[in-house]
Amino acid sequence: MNQHPSTSLGLLTDLYQLTMAYGYWRTGRAERLATFHLYFRNAPFKSAYAVTAGLGAVADYLDRFHFDESDTDYLAGLKGNDGESLFEDEFLSYLRRLELCVDIDAMPEGTIAFGGEPILRVTGPIAQGQLLETALLNIINFQTLIATKANRIVSVAGEHPVLEFGLRRSQGIDGGLSASRAAYVGGCSATSNVLAGKTFGIPVKGTHAHSWVMSFQSEHEAFEAYANSMPGNCVFLVDTYDTLEGINNAIDVGQKLRARGHEMIGIRLDSGDLAYLSNQARQMLDKAGFPNATIVASNDLDEHTIESLISQGASINVWGVGTKLATAYDQPALGGVYKLGAIQDDNGNWQPRMKFSDQTVKMSIPGQLQVYRFVSDGLMQFDMIDDDLLPSGKGSSIIDPNDPHRSRAINNDCTSTPLLRQWLLQGERVSEVESLASIRQRVREQCSMLDASRKRLMNPHEYPVGLSESLHRQRERLRKEQCS
Repeated sequence: MNQHPSTSLGLLTDLYQLTMAYGYWRTGRAERLATFHLYFRNAPFKSAYAVTAGLGAVADYLDRFHFDESDTDYLAGLKGNDGESLFEDEFLSYLRRLELCVDIDAMPEGTIAFGGEPILRVTGPIAQGQLLETALLNIINFQTLIATKANRIVSVAGEHPVLEFGLRRSQGIDGGLSASRAAYVGGCSATSNVLAGKTFGIPVKGTHAHSWVMSFQSEHEAFEAYANSMPGNCVFLVDTYDTLEGINNAIDVGQKLRARGHEMIGIRLDSGDLAYLSNQARQMLDKAGFPNATIVASNDLDEHTIESLISQGASINVWGVGTKLATAYDQPALGGVYKLGAIQDDNGNWQPRMKFSDQTVKMSIPGQLQVYRFVSDGLMQFDMIDDDLLPSGKGSSIIDPNDPHRSRAINNDCTSTPLLRQWLLQGERVSEVESLASIRQRVREQCSMLDASRKRLMNPHEYPVGLSESLHRQRERLRKEQCS
């Protein structure tokens, strides 16, 4: 289902995309074919990889990409520094008539991706490719960031489920919906966000807050009232006043529930020494005859805190993670970029384009790029970036794009698969948006194909991503031409 409002989304862009589109139109170049690539330079959170997400939201956005009369009326009122209208009426008419006819090749959602390799490739009229840049980055950057964070948290939690509780701290309504969706893609089991549950079909979970307990004369009375209201959904929040006494109150009400034919689901800890309190709770619950009662923990958790609590032997069965997941607390942006890779000349011949920089990592890769993944014995070995416009024959090795002196031989025992798949053709979708269940399964499968050394939270082993020999030669030629 769509999460965006039922309105045109052509103006979901930065002004300079429109001024460039206007410039292309004024110079007669708006329909010239060009290829852009969307990628990130470095994986977030000091990870070795990222989990791609957001393609479903991109589909919603593209369905609403157009300029209606109210959009062009607004643009008609914009003035330049000279006080004159920023855009000509003829250009605004061009925008109202504009229909997307771009091709998009994309990594399927849930693909494990690495720095420098395209997640998305857009080919079509240059003005259209330019107008899509900001929104594509907005969607893919954020959801990939959150999906990656969720994946890190889930990988540490192991067999114990992780619930996403971040709506109240997320960045606005759309940010909350996007975060819930991406967290589920990354591996979370459920969300507290009911609108996300309805919109995306994500399981929803939740119990009660401290305010419920505080609204009664005593904690015991509050638990009894909740048990009477929701006898089949009792997870009692036990730390409003005194946690150990709260556990005793939960046990007492749980025994009364059992006498009426219901079973207490468990308790939730939201403050204090979670390792100590969870172990105390486990002993108390087991002794009282509730060995199956779940202990849920929340309280500003992330992958590092969870890893520490597990190493301390905490008796926690379910993790509720909110702020630090939904806001990507320790890295609030992915830093994905969108660069021109190739453009047709006046004769229709494709010409590679490359951004130069004093920093090697910021130099773009020219061409119309494809990514090939090499797998052997069920494990990912390395990825190769190649240019579809170059003659076939990729060579016998890959070359590090940031250090040409580093290379890796291509093992003949490996099988290779192209990762960018045709998703949009001439503006029409040729691949259906996948179910979240399928996307989550892809994440699980691909994570199982990564060596454990590349999944470490800290200082993971680098995954090799290199250029084909022919693409490396093309890049070096362009670099030398620029420097001459």
